[in-house]
Amino acid sequence: MEGRQLQQVLNTQRLKSLQEWMQKSSITLTQVNGQRKYGGPPPGWQGPVPGPGCEVFISQIPRDIYEDCLIPLFQSIGTIYEFRLMMNFSGQNRGFAYAKYGDPLTAASAVMTLHHYRLPEGGCLMVRKSTEKRQLRLGDLPTSINQLELLTVLRMLSDGVEEVLLKTAGPKGREVVALVNYSSHYAASMAKKVLAQAFKKQYGISITVKWTSFSKSKHVSETGQEDGTFTPPGLSPLPKPSITPPHLHPQPSLQDVPAHPPLQSFFRAVGGLAGPPRDEMKPQGPVNRDAVSLLQWMCEVNRLGTPQYEVRFHHASSDGFLCFSYKVLIPCFLIPLYGVIQILPGPSIQATKEEVYRAVAELVIQTICKVSNARPF
Repeated sequence: MEGRQLQQVLNTQRLKSLQEWMQKSSITLTQVNGQRKYGGPPPGWQGPVPGPGCEVFISQIPRDIYEDCLIPLFQSIGTIYEFRLMMNFSGQNRGFAYAKYGDPLTAASAVMTLHHYRLPEGGCLMVRKSTEKRQLRLGDLPTSINQLELLTVLRMLSDGVEEVLLKTAGPKGREVVALVNYSSHYAASMAKKVLAQAFKKQYGISITVKWTSFSKSKHVSETGQEDGTFTPPGLSPLPKPSITPPHLHPQPSLQDVPAHPPLQSFFRAVGGLAGPPRDEMKPQGPVNRDAVSLLQWMCEVNRLGTPQYEVRFHHASSDGFLCFSYKVLIPCFLIPLYGVIQILPGPSIQATKEEVYRAVAELVIQTICKVSNARPF
């Protein structure tokens, strides 16, 4: 992969300014799933995680404007807890971002002060209160599932799950859906990206995952409900399970829930066996769950040999995606694994290379598991 080819895609002058600002201010930006994030919490933050009403939505951002211009501007209103800039695969921003403050008053001040703000570099920002959706609607669930089982499974598959409420839907109330509350919009967004695929892969069932839709009257009275859950029109609550759901606790790792009884019955609910043996529920994988490390570990324990990567930058598509072709040779396999990936460039050439290899390793792991009917741990 040639660094010069990547630089032709990106605005090098803007990126240089961003890098200089990051070094000078000791700011760290983390790139995940099409967005770059600062904070959440930032260094030195004291106090609780900001609640509803503390986030603003920023749009009409010029595509070559980055955090070195935006974060100082929004920091001038008050301390930022988190800033997220949406990115496309060319390395330009997608024209919108989110800034979260410590309290609703500061967020309201940002809207009043910076709405229609004209940037010195050009462009007029639009700043509004963020809707901060935090609830997902899971449909097509097994009718025999109960609330505790689903809560346990969701905490294994996604971060930030606070509460699950099962409902009946459909003309005759025969469909079971779940309303899942998350600790933040970010956590809910990340879960929305992975849950459908995770349920299909882990349990062999197809579910739907959507944002919960509220009517205007429901949305207005949102904070007035005692239990903190909201029922869209056409849904009615299921009877509460006989087992009281546990108190909220941090997201458990897979090692924390070996052969948990709710998981055994969940396997039965989705039509499978009673679940894998206890030993299979205790992955002995590497502490570093990076895909490259995981693939290396899988090859070692199965005596397949060390994976050898060959990655080439192919082209930048018309919509800005960076496309790479790859070949991975695993010594015990008769033929190499080939493919093409598209990735989002990082803030530097090295970061982009690391993202490429992570993406390649993830696809290779999926291929191995699909062919061998194995699990990655």
